[in-house]
Amino acid sequence: MTAAGHEQVLTTLRAIAPGMQGALRRIADVMLADPAAAAELSIDRLAEAADSSPASVVRLARDLGFSGYRELRFALRADLAYASGRDASNGGSAELHRDIDPTDSLDQVIAKIAFADSRAVTETCERVDTGELAAITALLSSARRVATFGVGASAFAATDLQQKLSRIGLWAAAYSDAHEGLPAASLLGEGDVAVGISHGGDTIDVVDALRIAQEAGARTVALSNTAGSPLVSLADHALLTAAQESPFRSGATASRLAQLTLVDIIFVTVAQRHHEEAGRALDRTREAIAARRLDRGGRRR
Repeated sequence: MTAAGHEQVLTTLRAIAPGMQGALRRIADVMLADPAAAAELSIDRLAEAADSSPASVVRLARDLGFSGYRELRFALRADLAYASGRDASNGGSAELHRDIDPTDSLDQVIAKIAFADSRAVTETCERVDTGELAAITALLSSARRVATFGVGASAFAATDLQQKLSRIGLWAAAYSDAHEGLPAASLLGEGDVAVGISHGGDTIDVVDALRIAQEAGARTVALSNTAGSPLVSLADHALLTAAQESPFRSGATASRLAQLTLVDIIFVTVAQRHHEEAGRALDRTREAIAARRLDRGGRRR
């Protein structure tokens, strides 16, 4: 496993765990709760800890692309070693991996948020499927119209993608309300692209928007943290984030930053395809709003 492929075990497991049931979900939960401890367990001990069977452990290993538990455990140890070295080089410590506690000082809160957010961005970039990215870039670059859909915290990413695409001359609209988004989705058609953004991939308004757009003939793209989610399963193409949320991070800080990272990546790759046109469009749009800024004296420029 190369450095670029490290941490695929944990990021993949986090992505597919929400869609698991029964014994497989229990095994995944044990591994994710304490990966370092799980990496030291024998197959029998892991099965016992998850109230499952060795056969279920082997099945999970194969679902993750490994020949068996031994190979999975070796990869998990390699992932942990890589993460430890990377986090240490970035100033991380075991303390920063823990959730925010009510007794944490302001300095501890700041450090933990900074660490978690930067890690979400790094792991999301490591997780990008370049084949899917190329396909999405091609779709958006040639799209007649682009409609983005997202609610709650994901609405920020949907609006950001719409704004960026519009600034380089592409027709794009963003929707965060079902009563506006669903009718708009129904009017899309061949040559159009619908982009749905949802951390869990199960937000009904976003899933329905992509389904309606797809039925109308549009191509569909999903940005989500959860592989196998309804949104990802429905979409023609998908990119996955790698953000971990926790009770004290219910504002979806890390997931929002991870989504915005994918938006930036998509925008730049699309702009590359329209290099000259995008440059001219950016110049014109900057000029259009230049007079809306004040100088240091508070006067219009």
